[in-house]
Amino acid sequence: MGIIGWIVLGLIAGALAKLIMPGKQGGGIIVTMLLGVVGAFIGGWLGGLLGITGGTDAFSFNIGTLVTAVVGALIVLFVYGLVTKRR
Repeated sequence: MGIIGWIVLGLIAGALAKLIMPGKQGGGIIVTMLLGVVGAFIGGWLGGLLGITGGTDAFSFNIGTLVTAVVGALIVLFVYGLVTKRR
């Protein structure tokens, strides 16, 4: 999946991660979706290493890419919540 595809998938993953893990992470929906993009890149990279995602094809979307993007977004959102809670 190309970089634009991961950005779009990250926006969706960020919104889904916020639905799955609601709370007071702060920052609003824009920050959550940007964290989703970061999480999608991290999840996609890890999924590519583990062979879960389609790799670096032009567009190889499957359920594995969505799951890894959402899991990556959840991890990034959780870490962001821990970091901002200390302030």
